[in-house]
Amino acid sequence: MEKVKKVVISTEMPDIGMPKRGKVRDIYDLGDRLLIIATDRISAFDVVLPNGIPGKGKVLTQISIYWFNQMRDIVDNHIISTTVTDYPEPLRKYGDILEGRSMLVKKAEPLPVECVVRGYLSGSGWKEYEERGTVCGIRLPEGLVESAKLDEPIFTPSTKAEEGHDINISFGEMVDIVGEGLAEKLKGTSVRIYAKARDIAEKKGIIIADTKFEFGIYNGELILIDELLTPDSSRFWPLKDYAPGRGQDSYDKQIARNYLLTLDWDQTYPGPVLPDDVVEKVARVYGEILNVLTG
Repeated sequence: MEKVKKVVISTEMPDIGMPKRGKVRDIYDLGDRLLIIATDRISAFDVVLPNGIPGKGKVLTQISIYWFNQMRDIVDNHIISTTVTDYPEPLRKYGDILEGRSMLVKKAEPLPVECVVRGYLSGSGWKEYEERGTVCGIRLPEGLVESAKLDEPIFTPSTKAEEGHDINISFGEMVDIVGEGLAEKLKGTSVRIYAKARDIAEKKGIIIADTKFEFGIYNGELILIDELLTPDSSRFWPLKDYAPGRGQDSYDKQIARNYLLTLDWDQTYPGPVLPDDVVEKVARVYGEILNVLTG
């Protein structure tokens, strides 16, 4: 990926108002709609790091747009437009900030849970399985190895945290939060999206080991919101190098996490600055996954 000099860490549009800042996205409330801008910020272990990844926000946005379009036959999404000339007139003069990294979206009511689907045994799931033979409390067969493909994808929801770590919850706890009917719909829809994405990606040489989705309610209907199947929300592995029994190379921000794990850092704010070589490697990998998935 060509090195980009400008890194968009935050957005400044004084006449539009102050955004709500997430770990990566700046969200502007436009009344009946929202403007979501994916910055180049990167977080690791739920801490936003001081420096960003050039072009990262554009990669996340373009990958999300691709997947939102792929999943329309399963569930609608929040996108109104991703073309700056379609935006309200006061926004158009900020095209240098918005182009390629923004979405004008429906103002849905976000659900207070994240919908995680795991197709392979990795990350925190692998650590829990080693200790207890379970993943998020779900009992799995004995004898599985790290990165093993699961017979069927498993649904492991979590709470959404504005700050700090999300907390894994059981399906029963999810029912208590959103109700049984909606919980069942979220589970079924999430697994269907994962299965379709997994099959599409495998044909392109990519394994989607796990991913997380966010949903909202708009006009009484369930829709996808936020981002979808990006390197920030998913674990991507190259199929050609896949070998169960060990950790896998990743097309995601695991590169940054691996570097941070070599440091004497307690994973609290403020995080350390990523060195140039790590930044460039992460930027290159993000660009590669965009090209592989979307062409």
